[in-house]
Amino acid sequence: MKEIFCRGVLFDLDGVLVDSTPAVARVWRGWALEHGFNPEEVTHAAHGRPSITTIREYLPNSNVEAENAEVERREIEDVDGVVPLPGALELMRALPPHRWTIVTSCTRRLAFVRIRAAELPEPEKIITSTDITRGKPDPEPYIKGAQILGIPPAECVVIEDAVAGIRAGKAAGCRVIALRTTDEDSALAAAGADWIVKDCSYIDCDYSRGADPFRLLLY
Repeated sequence: MKEIFCRGVLFDLDGVLVDSTPAVARVWRGWALEHGFNPEEVTHAAHGRPSITTIREYLPNSNVEAENAEVERREIEDVDGVVPLPGALELMRALPPHRWTIVTSCTRRLAFVRIRAAELPEPEKIITSTDITRGKPDPEPYIKGAQILGIPPAECVVIEDAVAGIRAGKAAGCRVIALRTTDEDSALAAAGADWIVKDCSYIDCDYSRGADPFRLLLY
C-alpha cells in the first residue's frame, strides 16, 4: 500500500471515470473511413486530446470548426455502452466535498452527457475543452483545474489514463496516478506517471472531516 497526502484531486473523464471507449471508437472510426484515413491510427491519436486538435492534424485545410461540430454531434448521440469504470463512483463519494473536479478534453456538452449516462456525481465546477485555448498535453487544463479548486497544482493529484493527460498533469506541477485502462505501463511510465494502478478500485480515500491534507491510499 502507498500513502499519498494531497489537498485536491483532478480526474480525467474518459478512461478514468467513464468507459466510453466503444462509443469513441465508433465515432472516430466512421470519421476516419469517410476521409480515407487509417481508423485505428486516428482513434489512438484522438484519445485524451480535444477532438479539434486531431481534426487539425488530419484535415488542416478543412473547415475545422464544422468538422469538430459534426464529431461532437455524433459523440453526444452515441452513449451506448457508456458506463462508470470500476471504483469510480466509490472514490468520488469518498473524497471530501469541493476538493475534486473533472478536467476533460471533451466539450462541456459532451462531458455532461457522458457523466449523466454513467450516473456519476456532477462536479460543481469543471474544466473542458470549452474552457481552454491549449489542450492536453499542454498544462493549461490542469492548471485551470487546480485554480477552480483554489489549490496549488503541487498539492493536487491528477488521475489519468492517457499519455497526453499524464504529460499535462506533470507539466502543470501535479503528481499523477496513471490507470492501466488504456495504455501499457511502459508508456505511462515514460510519460512521467508517479504511480500506476489498474483502475480507481485500487485507490481509496481516508478522509476525516476537516482533514487538510487528506490521504489517498493505493493498493
